[in-house]
Amino acid sequence: MDGLQLSSLIALGRLLHERRYRFTTITPASHRIVLARHAMKSACSLRQALGWSMPFARGQLDDEVERLLEAANATVELGGGLCQSTLRASTLSTAEGERLFFHSAFPTDDVDAVFFGPDTYRFANLLSRWLPGALGRVVDVGAGSGAGGIVVAARAQEVVLADVNQRALALSSVNALVNASVNASVNAALAGAGNVFVRESDVLGGLPGEFDVVISNPPYLVDAGARQYRHGGDRGIELAVRIVEESLLRLRPGGRLLVYTGTPVCDGVPLFLERTRAALQRAGAVVRVEELDPDVFGEELASPAYADVERIALVGLLATVP
Repeated sequence: MDGLQLSSLIALGRLLHERRYRFTTITPASHRIVLARHAMKSACSLRQALGWSMPFARGQLDDEVERLLEAANATVELGGGLCQSTLRASTLSTAEGERLFFHSAFPTDDVDAVFFGPDTYRFANLLSRWLPGALGRVVDVGAGSGAGGIVVAARAQEVVLADVNQRALALSSVNALVNASVNASVNAALAGAGNVFVRESDVLGGLPGEFDVVISNPPYLVDAGARQYRHGGDRGIELAVRIVEESLLRLRPGGRLLVYTGTPVCDGVPLFLERTRAALQRAGAVVRVEELDPDVFGEELASPAYADVERIALVGLLATVP
């Protein structure tokens, strides 16, 4: 991953845990507004440098943090004596404890950027509400930072973090190990060990066997730059529909599929739910659906891709097969 030294990054993550680092990542639009308040200023705290992605001068941060950032090859020189972290660190609180996740620095413009934000927090909350108790063999499809799978790992026999994005695979490996110090049952090595495994896979195509639980927070917009964390294909739902269809064929009896995603709503009809109805009926699945937010990314409605869309809604779908 661009020469990133993962062992040093793991050490940095554990150090941030020890220093009780906390940062909640907000939407890019809100992040941009906050950064504008600090224009032409450099970071003077870990939260400003590793959360807000502000530039910093050497010696302004904790010495050990700066040393590990350098050793991890996770900084870029900006000139004028300033540098910047190429990664952000965000925290997420769950019933099992505090989690820390590395992901791409702001702004996330690269095609293979690894994103973490408000959807991640809502996804984690939905996992806690809808998937309590022991989970068996779990796969997180399109894992990104690995947040979903890592959050439920304490309750699973095995967790597979699956993605096609090499940056995501590297960072989810790091994040699993970083959080091992918080949750003793998560003991993942970079190639896969303990109960967390990181695997390259296009949806479930690269993975063997059946699963007790499939979880996914896929990209759900039409993105002109085709960024992997954001672009969901046709109408923004193509990938999410494919995840549902493939997962239903790979679940063990009694298995569950949980998808947190967005859907365009046309003339009152949520297209993601409409497009997955037939596959769910064929599987004989018991389905639970909840609209979690009626209107997100309203600015996207000005795009030609959404010319007939009245709103984009966030939905949770839980399907249990017989």
